[in-house]
Amino acid sequence: MDNNEVWACASVEKDLDRVVTKLEQLHENASAEIGDIASLMSELVKVLGKAEQTVTTLNSSTQVGSGSVDDPMDIEHGMHMQVETEPAAPQRLTDRQMEIIREAILKCNERVQKLSTEHRDLHGSISKIGKVIDRNFTADFTSTMRVDALLDDENLMLLNKAIAKHYCRQGMDEVARTLIKECKMTEEHAQDVFDSEREFADIYGIWVKIQKRELDDALRWTMRFSQQLLDRHSLIEFRLHRMRFMQLVSYGLESQHEAIVYARTHFKKFAVRYEHEIANLMASFIYLPGGLENSPYKHFLAQEMWTELSFIFLKDACQLLGISKNSALSVVVNAGCTALPALLNIKQVMQSRQVLGMWNGCDELPIEIDLQPEFRFHSIFACPILRQQTSEDNPPKKLTCGHVISNDALHKLSNGHVLKCPYCPVEQNAEEAVRIYF
Repeated sequence: MDNNEVWACASVEKDLDRVVTKLEQLHENASAEIGDIASLMSELVKVLGKAEQTVTTLNSSTQVGSGSVDDPMDIEHGMHMQVETEPAAPQRLTDRQMEIIREAILKCNERVQKLSTEHRDLHGSISKIGKVIDRNFTADFTSTMRVDALLDDENLMLLNKAIAKHYCRQGMDEVARTLIKECKMTEEHAQDVFDSEREFADIYGIWVKIQKRELDDALRWTMRFSQQLLDRHSLIEFRLHRMRFMQLVSYGLESQHEAIVYARTHFKKFAVRYEHEIANLMASFIYLPGGLENSPYKHFLAQEMWTELSFIFLKDACQLLGISKNSALSVVVNAGCTALPALLNIKQVMQSRQVLGMWNGCDELPIEIDLQPEFRFHSIFACPILRQQTSEDNPPKKLTCGHVISNDALHKLSNGHVLKCPYCPVEQNAEEAVRIYF
């Protein structure tokens, strides 16, 4: 079983566990509801039993005569009195008994209706399991890929470089060297892999140490780039010093002097910008006898604070050095996973309409994929003349007057070598237009 199948099984199992949980909850609720209905029915039987006893007693009393049983006149008189008193017999149920019965029936109907609704909702969840299985166990994911893309040696080498760079970013240099050796990458490409990712590998190592609550390397790095960080109004240097100060305070009374010396040494240049916050930090000494974990400053000891600090460092460091915090491989994989469901759907539609030739006949996707902002690294230029997005085959061109149009629009508007800008009356040589990059 490969990784895709493992992930698919895990996804289906997650939905299945959710349905099983609902089923168990329904079973518990149904047992409780049925118990309540049984109690109501028992109460109803008792009420009806009391009513039956009352009626029996009344009927028996109406049959008692004043004469002897042996006296024919008495028998006739008794029969006559019985016939006369039967129409006037009292009601079988009193108003209170009728009210109890109506309440019991109403409550039973409500509980039965509730059970029916919960069962219907559960049936809908169960029916979706089949759709979840179909969605996760797609018959052919390879139908959405260009199988000829990796036949080109250059494209294959680019893929190997992207994978090797990803390993270097994670500090797995030995794995990257093994991959380089097995794919027979040239020395030039191999050197580029390590040179281009060396800076991030160092940043990544510091990021890992911050999560382990080790701040020495991070503090040395921020001191080296202190002025650049201040110019960019970065918060990371102060936050690292703040965390180091709170770390010293958390050690107790024996480290109080060291914490005071550290604050006087490193908070000096932040005194103007963070005056109020520094004053609050110094107030933490009041809680040293009882322990910082029992004070309002205990949130500084939480792991969430260290995790947040590590990611702020990673973001600010990457921005300062002009490198991406995500590897090219991770960006491509995540963007591909986002686009895959839409591509599978359009592939099925194109196959049903027998227009699959359009899929392999162009270098662009047949539909527009709306990616998340984290996958957008540059602006996209659309030609204002042809209303088309530029591409490698149709790049944007800047005219001598400063306006930008697509290469196709440039050829359509030019008359020989003469081109008149569609936005201003400047005439120019079409060959003087230069390609620009966004």
